[in-house]
Amino acid sequence: MTDDLSFLRRQARTQRFTLGTPKSFRVSPDGTRVLFLRSRTATDRRHDLCSLDLRTGAESVLVDAVALVPGEEDLPPEERARRERARVTSGGVVGYATDEAFGLAVFSLSGTLYAVDVDGGGEPEPLVDAAVIDPRPDPAGTHVAYVSDGRLRVVERATGVSRALTPDEGPDVSWGLAEFVAAEELSRTRGYWWAPDGSALLVQRTDRSDVPVWTIADPANPQSPATTVAYPAAGTRNAAVSLSFVDLDGGRVDVESGDWEYLVAAHWSAAGPPLIAVAPRDQRRLDIYALDPRDGSARLLHSEDDERWVEIVTGVPAWTADGRLVHVGVRDDTYRLCVAGQPVTPPGLQVRSVLDVGEEVLFSASESDPTQIHVYRTESGGVRRLSGTEGVHIGSGTAVTTVLSSWSLDHSGPAVSVLRDGEPVATVGSHPMEPGLAPEPIWLTVGERELRAALVLPSGRRADDGGDPLPVLLDPYGGPHAQRVLHSRNAFLTAQWLADQGFAVLVADGRGTPGRGPAWEKEIHHAFADVTLADQVDALHAVARRWPGLLDLDRVAMRGWSYGGYLSALAVLRRPDVFHAAVAGAPVTDWSLYDTAYTERYLGHPDDQPEVYERNSLLADAPSLRRPLLLVHGLADDNVFVAHALRLSAELLAAGRDHTFLPLAGATHMTPQAEEVAENLMVTQVRWLKRQLGVSTD
Repeated sequence: MTDDLSFLRRQARTQRFTLGTPKSFRVSPDGTRVLFLRSRTATDRRHDLCSLDLRTGAESVLVDAVALVPGEEDLPPEERARRERARVTSGGVVGYATDEAFGLAVFSLSGTLYAVDVDGGGEPEPLVDAAVIDPRPDPAGTHVAYVSDGRLRVVERATGVSRALTPDEGPDVSWGLAEFVAAEELSRTRGYWWAPDGSALLVQRTDRSDVPVWTIADPANPQSPATTVAYPAAGTRNAAVSLSFVDLDGGRVDVESGDWEYLVAAHWSAAGPPLIAVAPRDQRRLDIYALDPRDGSARLLHSEDDERWVEIVTGVPAWTADGRLVHVGVRDDTYRLCVAGQPVTPPGLQVRSVLDVGEEVLFSASESDPTQIHVYRTESGGVRRLSGTEGVHIGSGTAVTTVLSSWSLDHSGPAVSVLRDGEPVATVGSHPMEPGLAPEPIWLTVGERELRAALVLPSGRRADDGGDPLPVLLDPYGGPHAQRVLHSRNAFLTAQWLADQGFAVLVADGRGTPGRGPAWEKEIHHAFADVTLADQVDALHAVARRWPGLLDLDRVAMRGWSYGGYLSALAVLRRPDVFHAAVAGAPVTDWSLYDTAYTERYLGHPDDQPEVYERNSLLADAPSLRRPLLLVHGLADDNVFVAHALRLSAELLAAGRDHTFLPLAGATHMTPQAEEVAENLMVTQVRWLKRQLGVSTD
């Protein structure tokens, strides 16, 4: 059925070849069962809840999403917003939670709360039909908490009685949900946490009444009502976030307020008191507090500080099973895992995330090669790497029973295995569609800063083959929190397709990208424009020197999305001597329009650092445009609002500078999902680039 589809259609239909691959793994406490989500086929966008019995090796489907809710899902607006923040484009069961014994799993589907017996099977039981968000059972599985209409509620399974635990305070106040900046920039998607004994919950209260309200309209459908969102742009007011302990009887104890602006993380286990990690507005400090549920008092346990910012590492703080505090701190220019105040990982092993904390700690990290990510566990006397092959490994489960999703250059999609004490005991079925491309990136370390880069040439072309020089297309992200140069075939599928259109495609990770330690990441402080653009130029010139005659430096373009879009527009505005055309997708053009937590972390507060914002903005550069620029932006983007592209377009027009603007009706910050739109958007970009560079479009 799919053999006659183009690569671009396949990519869109399969959500970048991720459908059919398992994800969201949870391992039972006794290590005998693994739950996970997976769609039935490589083109089915709706995920089922599945189970793997490690005793028999048998897989089963616990929840058939299509059978349970045929047709299109009706999602509450809050759930749509949550999925946008998490970049979730699939449907069906997209998230679930279990009780402590792993006997019960709960999830929401089309707004209805369901529960299913993990061991006994049977049909999922509907518990609540009321626009349910983020359901989670208590550890004993007797009650299920959830958010509906901005209030935290709980349903008792035995009686089916549901009641609100928090008051209705109007549309500007919500309970139990992560606010925008937490979900978008702090990697925190939860807004409440159960007590280990199930008697109470730690709950976030969010007041958005002082946050500026921005409007998103649909010009393509003027009969549709506009939507408004509370968006904290740099220098404006954040949502007011506070915490309370709420018990099942309706009692409430408010957590004492501190000088913090951001709730970064929370953790509550039987091994110790509730933990929170919080940061002030400038994010130069990260404090870990232990909370007392009896009176809401907070006791400072640990602080990390930095003159620029403290980087957030997910999964901490937490308690080990025997009550030792786990956090990640910077020592020896390394993100090091610390237990009870002492580093347990060596210098040079950059901890990326903490995956599970129990008797031992499961975590991901990179060694000397930032293009690879491996999974490790602590053990007596040090740490042990669990992932063996080269590649990008994603871990879940525990240090004892670990699920590894391994991406590499040798195969498309992940190979998923289950390890017990580091030894393979089972595999999880994965059936993504074959892309029809086998990228062969040339791995490079270039320039005086030893930039990690990859060069992708048209299929069959070798760097030293000779022949006509190739027009060059740089395809970066280039900003913090994301890498493009990774040991994974799937990471280079689009780059290979672009190369096969007749380009030499160069992908480079410059300063600010993760995996190389704090000093490397923080060189972008106050200097987005200068640093990230300089590294792209250096990578280009270093590759050209290595293979004289391979790259046509008179025909060089850049394309990118989000930060990559910013970087692409920056390239033609400030380095027209190097770049001859650019496609800027969803670019941030004026950092004063982007959100507080991200922008102020790197550029400071605009009231204190106006010159930094001016130096990194694109708007003042508009009169200097001398090269072709294509702006692409989704009109429904609620992360990088279309105002960014519109304001740059207006400045370009006022300066008399020709440019092209392609608006995407109904598109959010995620690239378009409709097959025909996704395909034609890429084809349009390539045709436009070829015209601007004087490349034949035959």
